[in-house]
Amino acid sequence: MSRFLPVAAALAAAFLSVPAAAAASAAESVQAVVEREVDAAVARYDLPGIAVGVVEKGEVVAVVTRGELAAGGGEPVTAQTLFKIASNTKAMTAGVLARLVDQGRLRWDDPVTKYLPRFRMHDPWVTRHMQVRDLLIHNSGLGLGAGDLMLWPEPNGFTRADIIAGLAHLKPVTSFRSRYAYDNLLYVVAGEVAAAAAGKPYDQLVREELFAPLGMDGCRVGSWRIDEAGPVARPHRRVDGRNLPVEEDGEVVPDITSMAAGGIRCSLEDMLKWVRMWLDPGHPWLSPQQRREVWTGHMPMPISERMCRWDNTHFYAYGYGWRLSDVDGQWKVAHTGTLDGMYSSVILLPDLGVGIVILVNGPAEAARTALGQALQKRYTAPGSGLGVAHYAALLDQERQARRQARPRPDTSARRPASREEARALLGVWRDPWFGEVAICPRADGVGFASARSPLMRGRLMRVDERWLVDWDEDSVDAEAWLHPPAGTGKDATLTLSHVDPEADFSYDYDDLAFVRVRACP
Repeated sequence: MSRFLPVAAALAAAFLSVPAAAAASAAESVQAVVEREVDAAVARYDLPGIAVGVVEKGEVVAVVTRGELAAGGGEPVTAQTLFKIASNTKAMTAGVLARLVDQGRLRWDDPVTKYLPRFRMHDPWVTRHMQVRDLLIHNSGLGLGAGDLMLWPEPNGFTRADIIAGLAHLKPVTSFRSRYAYDNLLYVVAGEVAAAAAGKPYDQLVREELFAPLGMDGCRVGSWRIDEAGPVARPHRRVDGRNLPVEEDGEVVPDITSMAAGGIRCSLEDMLKWVRMWLDPGHPWLSPQQRREVWTGHMPMPISERMCRWDNTHFYAYGYGWRLSDVDGQWKVAHTGTLDGMYSSVILLPDLGVGIVILVNGPAEAARTALGQALQKRYTAPGSGLGVAHYAALLDQERQARRQARPRPDTSARRPASREEARALLGVWRDPWFGEVAICPRADGVGFASARSPLMRGRLMRVDERWLVDWDEDSVDAEAWLHPPAGTGKDATLTLSHVDPEADFSYDYDDLAFVRVRACP
């Protein structure tokens, strides 16, 4: 089942203004374009559910919804459906911090230790000099996604206090402030800084400083009851060519450790309110000074070949929770959000007064990119006629080229490792930030089991002369090579690495180094 909300009804029900006749005519034109491109994306990528909206000059000019909350369930996606916005949460965390700066409760150049005395990075000098602003711009020197295994897969047993403690054990791969590398842990720290500065929990702070003043009444953060919220989209995975809903939330959605980095849920209706605020330079939610600070490029980012070819991009930088660039000569402020089975995108073209929101409840990396490009080009390259089909074809070509350059190893010859051949690996091993894992016999062979991340459990396999961990849970979709210690001393370390070079970076196996601490029980 699918559902389309006509723009007139959506504007009347969800937004407080009705455009004049001329504006309505223009809105209908935009509506038709968005419908066509959304339908193309749904058909091309078999999306389970999607909600898309467009703002022009402060008015909502298109709202399109398709699909279901859960595939096969019959309940349609609407403009009020809650989606996980994932890393689009980061701009909200940054915005709340900017509000606190406006209120005089903190400064961007304050040391993090002023608010979190136990905060430590691996390098004591970095600990002393890490400022609040550094938490937001991915310049810490840590590697891509360092420590993300403390956040995902969910559920796990790591707390925000564990993350603050674990940071001291994550070794940098570059010097401080020298290079961009996306991270999530420091946004968790940023949420704790905001809470400490305001004297209240992060979730309460977000509700009071963001949701309430902007009227984003449907958004949810922290712990909340399903029956007190709007319709909730379920994430999906692709299994044998079908969309399979992930296990739904219980009656109470729990607080999650990653809350400030990617834990907010919002509807399209509320995300369009968020977008309209940012596109209104005079909106009182933030001072002009803090708006400029948030949208200043604080950390240069590498410009990809795709950005050059598709968008004629000349600059790319990270602000506070936003990526800043130029597209066909137009200023662009944007971010994406990615979680298991949930994808989002927010694209702002401030000089044109345009905002685009895309929310999907299924695997949609390519769909999000193709659809975002198609809608964006309507404004940055009008008349180009470049739609979803065009960008989908280009993405297919890119993917094929990547696979040819970095093929996934053939592991079809895998077989369960026996206890005898794994004898040298048996025992309980400990990593200083991830904690203990047990490599011990189990009924079907030899197991690998994390003590604090219950989904990180699998069976040890042999692939020729190599060791592989085949995870029990299908949702853990990044298999790991296991590399035995080279030596036999007390400091000999066991490490992991990705089997698939295209695996999600949040499975940061390369940051793990296990030392054996005792025998199997």
